[in-house]
Amino acid sequence: MRILYPEIEPYAVHQFKRNKHQIYVEECGNPSGMPVVFLHGGPGSGCRAYHRSFFNPNKYRIILIDQRGAGRSLPHGELHGNTTSDLIRDLEYIRHALRIDRWSVFGGSWGATLALVYAQRHSSRIVGLVLRAAFLARQRDIEWFIGSGADRVYPEAWERFMENIPEPERPHPLSYLYSCLTGDDELAQRRAARAWALWSGQVIVGNEFDSSELNEHVSSEVVNQARIELHYAVNRYFIPENAILEQCDRIRHLPVILIHGRRDLVCPVESSFSLYKRLPNSELRVLPNAGHIAAGDEMIDALVTAADEMAERFGS
Repeated sequence: MRILYPEIEPYAVHQFKRNKHQIYVEECGNPSGMPVVFLHGGPGSGCRAYHRSFFNPNKYRIILIDQRGAGRSLPHGELHGNTTSDLIRDLEYIRHALRIDRWSVFGGSWGATLALVYAQRHSSRIVGLVLRAAFLARQRDIEWFIGSGADRVYPEAWERFMENIPEPERPHPLSYLYSCLTGDDELAQRRAARAWALWSGQVIVGNEFDSSELNEHVSSEVVNQARIELHYAVNRYFIPENAILEQCDRIRHLPVILIHGRRDLVCPVESSFSLYKRLPNSELRVLPNAGHIAAGDEMIDALVTAADEMAERFGS
């Protein structure tokens, strides 16, 4: 069973100016290795140090990017000029700036969504894709998470979540929370962020979710992430309905490894299965005991194995 590679530090750090945004980018591993770009989830979560360790540092030139408004990119939580198309243009800008001809793409959850849309628009620049917990950004996927699926699994948490929504606003909880998060009332912002973080954390992490920190304090980081997440959700992720599946022909030639936890309650495994049926060069690896997050022995083994396989196949 594979484990994460040892911790490493970046050998180069960049802040790319993109209109009013500054995009944080770091490079790790082997400067002469196979380029791979890591796309974090959320949207708005940012990269973490352990994300570098999915990849063999001797074989990979590892590029980690904090997407607009997230992580170490500035301004924190900025929504202006923050759409899926903006993020894709950033990826192409960064690829050119780093003088990379083609790279592999590794993303999970929203990161897998962004990877798919990017690949469909720029397939000639992609070597291969490793996608964890693919999210297709369809209406049914949004409804599953917010009021027509996951609420049946965690009815107590859903009831507590809805207690934060005034009765007239309950048919549209996302719109209400988004209005709070983008308003001028700082207390309302923190209450909305806390409600969203408690609900989403419960569904994402499951029984091991620890809400104690949120019960004591809601940081500006939590507010910024919630603001970006809901900005994308209320705008349907800036992706036309079912567009990702309908445009799979554009990437049908690419090797794709799809990894999905059977117990994922954020993105049900049907999403990866639907991609698998449309992508003839894809492999679907369903992990019977894994959930949504990129943690746990089974999931870590699958992700590191997939990255190693891509390196072996295309490293030269």
